[in-house]
Amino acid sequence: MTHTARRIGRSLALVLPVVLVLSGTLAVTSVPWAGSSSQTQMLTASSENVSVRAKSRAPQDILRDKLLAELQEKDPGVALTHLQRTVEERPSLAKHCMSIARALGRAAVQHYGPVRAQTYSRPVCDTSYAAGVAHES
Repeated sequence: MTHTARRIGRSLALVLPVVLVLSGTLAVTSVPWAGSSSQTQMLTASSENVSVRAKSRAPQDILRDKLLAELQEKDPGVALTHLQRTVEERPSLAKHCMSIARALGRAAVQHYGPVRAQTYSRPVCDTSYAAGVAHES
């Protein structure tokens, strides 16, 4: 008798969790989620409304956006100093330094005006900041 009871117990221990998981899954998928509908709705997977993976941004774009925000919050001098330090720390960004500095110059003119923006000019990235200020003026 003890052997038979153990055998039944082991069988139930293996089968019962599987039955409970499957019945719970089926119960959840047949719940009427909308509430107002009289028909039972089934939860189904769909390829619609699938979130699209965000495009990864290039390091120079991230740096440019960060420095433009810093220019707005503080002043162009701080942004130019951080640009110079970042290029020194990460030489791979050096080829983008001129375009970032020009963008900072253009943004400075829009935010501070041409005269005040020019006062922040310094020889960062081959005077590209000044070129951006002059271009926007």
